[in-house]
Amino acid sequence: MLTFIGLGLHDERSITVEGRKALRSADRVFAEFYTSRLVGADVADLEAAHGVDIEVRDREGVERDPEPILAAAEAGDAAFLTAGDTMISTTHTDLRLRAEERGIETRVIHGVTAQSAASSLTGLQNYRFGKAVTLPFPYAHGGDGVPGSVRETIEANRERGLHTVVYLDIKVGTGPSGPDPDHEEYMTADYAAGLLADGWRDELAVVVARAGSPDAVVDADRLSALAGREFGDPLHLLVIPGDLHHVEAEALVGLAGAPESLLEE
Repeated sequence: MLTFIGLGLHDERSITVEGRKALRSADRVFAEFYTSRLVGADVADLEAAHGVDIEVRDREGVERDPEPILAAAEAGDAAFLTAGDTMISTTHTDLRLRAEERGIETRVIHGVTAQSAASSLTGLQNYRFGKAVTLPFPYAHGGDGVPGSVRETIEANRERGLHTVVYLDIKVGTGPSGPDPDHEEYMTADYAAGLLADGWRDELAVVVARAGSPDAVVDADRLSALAGREFGDPLHLLVIPGDLHHVEAEALVGLAGAPESLLEE
């Protein structure tokens, strides 16, 4: 059996009760934190809280060399952990399909996702979101500023009146000069707002920082204004709103401090 378990958004307590039960009963536990991570807990915290030993795999160890995970699942019960929801944004469908092809039973235990939290915290209605996009560090795509594909996705959503979640890049094990096991970098919302504001419309955006934590931050303003603020520890994301229902507009003012004058434009 191979059980995919989403750990939720913040720390060792964010996992569901069902996920905790499956984690504690597994014979071997694997995890990856290159797509996302828990900012309120490290691997030692997870191990201590749940009484397990966790084998952390890098990207190559999941995508190109999954044999240890699959062999453990053939021999007994293996758990595979990711932050958030294991099949949303941090999708591992390929690993699940490999297991199914070998006759290994699989199961998915979901966790809270950044996208659902963004909707809940901002008051923007979840069915009014379009395609999400990830904003990479400029060095990661070999260019300057924002890739055209990111702008095109936001614009396409805006044409349909839809909101856009902009996930912010995470680089673990790879830096500007290439592979670096000690490199750990998280794009901040102020940096991302500055990238988007440069040479584009200085429009309304919403920062969501540390969703799921006790000190989550939600802040709405023009991109240029957000670029001049600090939002503390990661993880951060941005939301670029589309057309706003009057309740959504009231939520951005009341919950995110959006200037009313900006919403009237």
